[in-house]
Amino acid sequence: MSRVARLARILQVCRRYRLDTFLDTGHVPQSWRRLLRLAPFTRGGEPAQSRAVRLRRALEDLGPIFIKFGQLLSTRRDLIAPDIADELSRLQDAVPPFPAAEAQAIVERALGKPVEQLFASFEATPLASASVAQVHAATLFDGRRVVVKVIRPGIERTIREDVRLLYTLAHWLERFHPDGRRLRPVEVIRDYEQIVLDELDLQREAANTSQLRRNFLDSDLLYVPEVHWDYTRRNVFVMERIHGIPVSDVAALTAAGVDLKELAERGVKIFFTQVFRDSFFHADMHPGNIFVEVTDPARPRYIGIDCAIMGSLSDFDQYYLARNLLAIFQRRYREVAELHVECGWVPPQTRVHDFEAAMRATCEPVFEKPLGEISFGQLLVYLFQTARRFDMEVQPSLVLLQKTLLHIEGLGRQLYPELDLWANAKPFLEQWVSDRYSPRGLLEKLQKRAPGWLEQLPQRPEKILEALRPVEAPRAPAAQAATGHGAARQGGDRWRLLELLVAAGGMVLVNPDIAAQAPAQWHPATWVFAALAVHALFTRRA
Repeated sequence: MSRVARLARILQVCRRYRLDTFLDTGHVPQSWRRLLRLAPFTRGGEPAQSRAVRLRRALEDLGPIFIKFGQLLSTRRDLIAPDIADELSRLQDAVPPFPAAEAQAIVERALGKPVEQLFASFEATPLASASVAQVHAATLFDGRRVVVKVIRPGIERTIREDVRLLYTLAHWLERFHPDGRRLRPVEVIRDYEQIVLDELDLQREAANTSQLRRNFLDSDLLYVPEVHWDYTRRNVFVMERIHGIPVSDVAALTAAGVDLKELAERGVKIFFTQVFRDSFFHADMHPGNIFVEVTDPARPRYIGIDCAIMGSLSDFDQYYLARNLLAIFQRRYREVAELHVECGWVPPQTRVHDFEAAMRATCEPVFEKPLGEISFGQLLVYLFQTARRFDMEVQPSLVLLQKTLLHIEGLGRQLYPELDLWANAKPFLEQWVSDRYSPRGLLEKLQKRAPGWLEQLPQRPEKILEALRPVEAPRAPAAQAATGHGAARQGGDRWRLLELLVAAGGMVLVNPDIAAQAPAQWHPATWVFAALAVHALFTRRA
């Protein structure tokens, strides 16, 4: 389909569902208003359905790329109205499959052999069909049952064409909608483009799957299927076939005797383990990607698939996020405001007092409810919305975290409505902060970095001396210059010696191999301290 024909199709759908009502014509120039009145997609009576329903149905009619965009948009509750977010969350990836013959041809081109030589059996009818790929069941010659994921033919070209059109619509929305600039539609499309193009690389998804599997290899909380790398390429991905009950099938879980309270709480633990222990979390945990193994109903284990979208937090963001969450639920709003400024999430010139007042106004109505009724994810959305008023630039990793938390909490409450997410999260966060910044935790960090520091140790004295060498000052009277030079020399010697002692002592203390070789009565740090001190002083005097 040509770009012009695709645009005509979009306009036709806009007319059918009266999407023109999303525009505020008061912000449209007079000349454009006349054109809009003449445009065929603006004709018709008052819409019978709500704006949210009409938008959802329009995206469904426009096809898989727009459906996927609607799914992403439903997670940006910091940008769109709640009624629209709720309706768009109903979008499903129920896309008609493409012919099995095309799937087999793609597999054969990618792996270089006929399907009959690759698999003992290959089922033509797909198990599932989604926006960018579909999945077929197969069996390897050694008897292992697998699934074969195949990228839709021609989907990359379709995606790029539709994304260009979405950019055009985003620019219109930004220009003509009263909240266009605040909604940042172009930024949303840019995020969407990166995510959906990344999903086309199945080797990337396979690598994510392997990493997540390794993180939980010995865990009874989460099982991740094995990747078969010999059969995996950029457009074909083969992995172990799993068997479990879909997590959304509460009736089947109940019939199997699963402890739903335990299952919901384990889901919370998995999320916080991924975010804070591993800094590598599954960011697309909607019910279609989660199953439950019920071998032990009292201790059910999750099964996770589809690792195309993964999130990660830096050590910096992990620390500040944990401290923010703890401060929020302890109602220390001043600390929340100070942390936002301190970590750079809001501009440094932000008035902390004003930000504190805004946070209090946002959180206090929420905390008037019983703790078990508080939506942890929704509270995070409210906080992001409040912070955005103070020019907070939300990082993509935090948006993915918010989206995942909303999914986890919604899923947990579906399984066990009385789930108190905070009661499960608070001890985890407190323990994480305590462990990470305890003396033992700091020592482990130093041990991890010690080899690199020791490698650079021979160059440290020269570099420190170079950094501490005083800049030549303007000419001054002799006595004043001599006094200044003496003070500078004395202070420089002290600081240089201190730097060297701290660096050397730290490197020696964190290296157990060096410490083990020293006599019991002399710690090796003693000799290093002395040698470096003499070196520093004599180098300076020379």
